Amino acid sequence: MFQFPAEPDAQASTVSHSTSPRRDRIRHLIFGTLEAVNMTIKIQHKQGYAEPNDWSDPMPTGRPNEWFAIVTKQVLID
Repeated sequence: MFQFPAEPDAQASTVSHSTSPRRDRIRHLIFGTLEAVNMTIKIQHKQGYAEPNDWSDPMPTGRPNEWFAIVTKQVLID
């Protein structure tokens, strides 16, 4: 599965959050056939966006031939 990145130490920074960028977490979910999910994970890797090991293992949704995977990323918010 995946793990959330460690939370930064709140006392380590004295910079005001209102004047500096902050990091927020987002999650991407992909749904499709197992082949399509695996192909999308490989494409994201080739584009330099997410490592294959960052994604959860594909899991069945309960619908015929449908699977999903999830990845959590951090983005900078200005």
